[in-house]
Amino acid sequence: MKLLKAEQLFRKAIEGGSKKKGRLLGLDVGSKYVGLAVSDKKNRIALPLSVLGRTKTNISLMADDFKTLVSKYSLVGFVVGYPFNLQGQACPNALQVKLLVGELCKTGKLDDLSYTYWDENFTSKCVEALLHPLKLHDPVETKTMTDKFAAVCILQGYLDNMNRELRSADNSKEQGGT
Repeated sequence: MKLLKAEQLFRKAIEGGSKKKGRLLGLDVGSKYVGLAVSDKKNRIALPLSVLGRTKTNISLMADDFKTLVSKYSLVGFVVGYPFNLQGQACPNALQVKLLVGELCKTGKLDDLSYTYWDENFTSKCVEALLHPLKLHDPVETKTMTDKFAAVCILQGYLDNMNRELRSADNSKEQGGT
């Protein structure tokens, strides 16, 4: 896997370059679970997908799961939630995110994909606030649902930002060319 700047990954997804256009997978990395969300075909809307269990011994299986998702959804890359502090620096929780990405890279199974990091601050807290009125009683169901929808929030924030920047750049070109 290759780390790209946020804008580069988005351009790759919508333009395709030498390859076809594709979709993006959002990841909310936790200590026990990885929440997943997938973009629609136009890379405008994030949709909840699933949750993968995370252990130190199942990295190869996770890479296989990701490979299956790549094929099923025509994925070109991952948007990985990354905890930054208010100064834009990595938080202590960022280590587990970097470790997971590093381990996935070491498998060699995802070499043809790219990824970028995207600020995930407060996504889980926002989702918890939204789910609270549902009064879910099963703690595992609550946790996995939180992780899945946190991935949606991460990916949707990324898509919204990238689409807004793209429109702004296109508008600037149009105004400059007239």
